[in-house]
Amino acid sequence: MAKATSRFAQYLTPAQEDELRQIANAIVAPGKGILAADESVGTMGKRLANINLENTEENRRKYRELLFTAPDDAIASISGVILFDETFRQKTASGKPFVDLLKERKIIPGIKVDKGVVPLAGSLNECTTQGLDGLAERCAEYKKGGCGFAKWRCVLKISEFTPSYQAMMENANVLARYASICQQNGLVPIVEPEVLPDGDHDLEMAQRVTEEMLAFQYKALADHHVFLEGTLLKPNMVTAGQACSKKYSAAEIAKGTVTALNRTVPAAVAGITFLSGGQSEEDATINLNAINQFSGKKPWPLTFSYGRALQASVLKAWGGKDENMKAAQQELVKRASSNGAAALGKYDGGAGSAAGGQSLFVANHAY
Repeated sequence: MAKATSRFAQYLTPAQEDELRQIANAIVAPGKGILAADESVGTMGKRLANINLENTEENRRKYRELLFTAPDDAIASISGVILFDETFRQKTASGKPFVDLLKERKIIPGIKVDKGVVPLAGSLNECTTQGLDGLAERCAEYKKGGCGFAKWRCVLKISEFTPSYQAMMENANVLARYASICQQNGLVPIVEPEVLPDGDHDLEMAQRVTEEMLAFQYKALADHHVFLEGTLLKPNMVTAGQACSKKYSAAEIAKGTVTALNRTVPAAVAGITFLSGGQSEEDATINLNAINQFSGKKPWPLTFSYGRALQASVLKAWGGKDENMKAAQQELVKRASSNGAAALGKYDGGAGSAAGGQSLFVANHAY
């Protein structure tokens, strides 16, 4: 007679599970979060254009070196850095690989592994994300090269008729396939089903759609036998659409966000690392702080995985000039330490960054 458990193939060994769990827990250690520095060549070009700098490999490398060599005060709040493939292969001016530099500073290197958002045929301007072909081989290379985690972003749009069942099902499944492939290769997957802030929808609509998408997501992860203790979720905060006429308080955003997560995200998940979603630097910090101060049930660490909300002031202060490098790094110190405090619910405001209150919203944002 067959054993009762024979219908379940072994997904990971206990040793593999332990490694993934340890990496995931280290990333969401108290008061720490992720610097997302995984902008593609094209996206980085837009950032550099804002400071009138040419989009060359050397300029991109120089900027990433500025980030990764920031003072210890900044690094104290950063547990992981997400890299783009080009950056994974780059070195400092003195010849040290960026991956080695980060590891020496006790920062876990991560890697963006998706190949970008593409149209989803038969839908109302909805998307899916490509990159599953060859993913196992890429993950194996990144793991061998020193990475401990990976990121894959999918996007959902709120409109009168979207997101559709088709889009939610497809994006949840592609993220689950990605997560499974990552774990088989020793990388902790960050699962990122972003509900975009584009539109005029209110906070209640954002909460309902976020709950719906996350329900699809965790069903798909269960179907693919993904080891939740070795995963991180990178969701949007529940905020009203950018064009919504009603303005909501940080406390209202916190309540909507924590409620949505409690209804959909299993307590087994190692941690939640929010994206900033085009919020200003200061708003992203204030809202993270409010989420951590919210009195509701919060069974997971709630921290940050910010790109624009950690870098806008840095870029503005740098301006592409070597003599501004230290000033730019001090901006990173301010933003990283502020978000580290917010991840503990202890941010008291007033960081005073160069671009602190400036909206960072980009319509239909793509990396």
